[in-house]
Amino acid sequence: MATFTPEKPPIHGETKESLVARLALIGESAFRAGQILEWVYKRRAASPEVMTNLSAKLRAWLGETFDFSANELILNKRSNDVTSKLLQRLRDGSLIETVIIRAPQEGVGLDHSRKTICISTQVGCAMGCKFCASGLEGLKRNLSAGEIVAQILHVCRLEDEHAPDKAAAGLASFDNIVVMGMGEPMANYEALMDALRTLNADWGLNFGARRVTISTSGVVPKILKLADEPLGFRLAISLHGATNEVREQIMPVNRAYPLEKLLPACKEFAKKHGRMLTLEFILIKDVNDSLDQARALAGIANDLHAHVNLIPYNKVEGLPWERPSITRQDRFLKELKDRRVSATLRREKGHDIDAACGQLRLKTEKELRAAQPAAG
Repeated sequence: MATFTPEKPPIHGETKESLVARLALIGESAFRAGQILEWVYKRRAASPEVMTNLSAKLRAWLGETFDFSANELILNKRSNDVTSKLLQRLRDGSLIETVIIRAPQEGVGLDHSRKTICISTQVGCAMGCKFCASGLEGLKRNLSAGEIVAQILHVCRLEDEHAPDKAAAGLASFDNIVVMGMGEPMANYEALMDALRTLNADWGLNFGARRVTISTSGVVPKILKLADEPLGFRLAISLHGATNEVREQIMPVNRAYPLEKLLPACKEFAKKHGRMLTLEFILIKDVNDSLDQARALAGIANDLHAHVNLIPYNKVEGLPWERPSITRQDRFLKELKDRRVSATLRREKGHDIDAACGQLRLKTEKELRAAQPAAG
């Protein structure tokens, strides 16, 4: 796998401890680290020039040492259903996606809607799930912790512009983070954990771990490792098949970690954290949308005491899969509920802005490649 070493490390990859150590080397007091991090996270500073309580010398050092704009926002597409997708360019030219999913609350305006931020952990993906756009061109590289955190800061700045209470703008302007974007989060485990600890820290965004959900296609060793983490992140399993036979058709990871290995690991995680798991299940026509699959899924969900999130397939150009009819979707959901499974059917969001994971990035990269000869 290719790696990328930037000319300057992102400021968002620093912890308070690492920043104190760096400052000590240039003779600066430890309390300056707290001031710098407050500017970065609470005041959303995009450059050291605005840090007016620091000396000109220290501001210059910060600019020479750290990258404050490692992720460049190049596109913000908003759909008719108020889903937004941010396309960000990294220093090596790679593109990643971050999605804002809004759930308007009855009787309040859009500014007061519940917001979930879906973040990416890799450029591309190596898992090879047959229905997903993220991995169509393979894995390019992992994101650094700083690049993961910087995604969130872009969202904060955008949402701050519309915050009705400007005094609260320094807080995280969203309700939940889901690590369900491009890439397999467990394949970039250490960088992800570093990023989430930064977001959770009181010197960071002070964002509660219980409001963070990490999704995995089923990398069993990392599920067990996550179970031992002191911070209580939530876990979602991208199941998408309730039997090994069906799952292996569309998810190569099932060959290494079949249900006989995956489900006990899920139980172990749930036992240690005492929170309900989520089973993500993309409904694909004539693949996993039968009533037999619904019954098998109900058995798994009841055994794990898990919630099921049904997601009708988002069509991806170049892939043969289709979504089931609404009637068939509803029948699948009814079968689960008749078997006393906690389940929701998530109607499509963001289709008009290519909101399926990796779809907008792939489309944009193809357009850029097509334009290169003309530009020459």
